[in-house]
Amino acid sequence: MKVRVLGVLSLLVVIIVVTVSSVILTSASRELTQELQINRVAALNRFAQLASDAAADNNTTQLQREMDRYSELYGEGVLIRLQQKSLRSGGLSEDQPEVKGALNRASLNLSDTTLNPIRAFGTGNDFISRSFGTASQVLGEVVLEVDLDPARQKLRARWLVVVLAAVALGALLLLAAARITAWVLRPVHRLSRAVRELEATGKTSQLPEAGPPELRELSRSFTAMADTVTRSMDSQRRLIADTSHQLRNPVGALRLRIDLLQLELKSDPEKAAAAGVIAELERVEEMLDGVLKLATAEHRASEGTARVERKAEQQRHSVIDPFPVLQGEVERATPAARNAGAELTLEGPPSESQIMCDPDELAHMVGELLANAIKYAPGARIAVATHETKGGTAVEISDDGPGLPADQLSASTTRFWRAPQHSGIPGNGLGMTIVERLAEANGARLVLDTREPHGLRARLEFARPRDGSHA
Repeated sequence: MKVRVLGVLSLLVVIIVVTVSSVILTSASRELTQELQINRVAALNRFAQLASDAAADNNTTQLQREMDRYSELYGEGVLIRLQQKSLRSGGLSEDQPEVKGALNRASLNLSDTTLNPIRAFGTGNDFISRSFGTASQVLGEVVLEVDLDPARQKLRARWLVVVLAAVALGALLLLAAARITAWVLRPVHRLSRAVRELEATGKTSQLPEAGPPELRELSRSFTAMADTVTRSMDSQRRLIADTSHQLRNPVGALRLRIDLLQLELKSDPEKAAAAGVIAELERVEEMLDGVLKLATAEHRASEGTARVERKAEQQRHSVIDPFPVLQGEVERATPAARNAGAELTLEGPPSESQIMCDPDELAHMVGELLANAIKYAPGARIAVATHETKGGTAVEISDDGPGLPADQLSASTTRFWRAPQHSGIPGNGLGMTIVERLAEANGARLVLDTREPHGLRARLEFARPRDGSHA
């Protein structure tokens, strides 16, 4: 936006400066032309009077002397045509087309004393002429050559001054335009950053009230709106977390009562019904745990995005070697994998790889992905490894189980989403969502794709740590 606004203002500045400069230079040319014309017309009239006197006295010696002195002083030619002869100085000749035309106009008793406007970079001289004599008879004509070069030189000097002044004025106006544009657009840029931050994190810092009055009012309105949205989202998160936490007490009490009731039941149908109730309670407990984990993960994701916006991510995270974390999670999941008939292997690190991540949250993400692989790919070979990527390091958990169709991969991180083919397997559909949110909180991303020839591959892609990060 700044470039576009400055482009328009620059165009206006150029138009204004060029217009003002053109007016000043045109005025200077007119002024020099009039000054030169007045001076040369006076000289022309003087020579006409001297020529008239010489014609009356029939003595042209003094006239010729005056003409030669003038030509020597100004470098301009003079030609006077009398009835008996013609007098010349400065090299003027009647054979020159301009001189011949001037003589013809003067012979018709037409005074040609107007100079053409002086051009700074023109060439050649101009000519003025008039006749002399009595009211009823033309006794002769006077043609005066006007050297325009000195006037052109003066005009070029004024051009230089005007151009330098125009450049200085243009630079000053452009600087003022840039400052004004920055002053006007700075609140807009702050507002744009605040909108992005609010969209990503659900919160934003208070905008300073700066700039034009309209933008100050807009900043105040946006800050008030952002505070309202932030409070609403915080209240929503707290409600979810508090509700999930508070529900655990009655669910726990209900389970205790069912356990006590089971001790009193005698018949097999009654015991089977009680076992069904306990299974449903376990499902509710699992869902409450998932909701709590998701609320925590989403809160962490918003914090992580805010840190990226403020370029202070290093203050929270540590640069760690992911291999010990992977090793611990693989050891923890091995018994469950063995019970499901799956083969769980950990590939050794190809080289020393480092990522920027909270170790506990990395363990949580890897644990969720391993639990999913064991649950939905029983009897499969599950591999855990780290790989160097173009931009950093990827932690990969892959299996050769049935996997997911391509149209289901994008939906697998949606809250409470379950694949139709897995509807009979216990679960709450929150595992992948939690992993995705925790990955965002740590500046990484979760990528799901198909493993050839069949299976599922889940990658946690971390960017390469910046130099100077905390170890």
